[in-house]
Amino acid sequence: MTRTIHPIAGGVALLMIVTFWLSTAVAEVFADIDTVVTVKTLIPWGFVILIPALATVGGSGFKLGKKYRGPLVETKKKRMPFIAANGILILIPSALFLSFKAQAGAFDQWFYIVQGLELIAGAVNISLLGLNMRDGLRLKGKLRKAVAPANRP
Repeated sequence: MTRTIHPIAGGVALLMIVTFWLSTAVAEVFADIDTVVTVKTLIPWGFVILIPALATVGGSGFKLGKKYRGPLVETKKKRMPFIAANGILILIPSALFLSFKAQAGAFDQWFYIVQGLELIAGAVNISLLGLNMRDGLRLKGKLRKAVAPANRP
């Protein structure tokens, strides 16, 4: 059961974070201020799905990590504290701050500084979660390791 739940929860979590990131970027670049307010207001509501998905993937990953050994597992384990800290210390507080500021119509320098930080931290987490997903697929044999082409004269 854990082997089924883990990739589903991981996929949901990654999809949610990518959705938050893309919604923010698209709204900031292409949309009007009302859309930005809506996006920034809705993102914290997405935590209702994201946080249980992350807790599930973390718990199931911890359980699976006891069964599997090897460099891929160790690499995934090393990434997780950074992913979690980034989410808890930067992404969640940033989303709440930006939601509050957007709803108040306070699009000042602090809004944009925190917005930039959130986009950077989000991109880092998307990358790290993507790497963990790739390594998980390799562990299951569903993805082969890329082989460098032979040097040809």
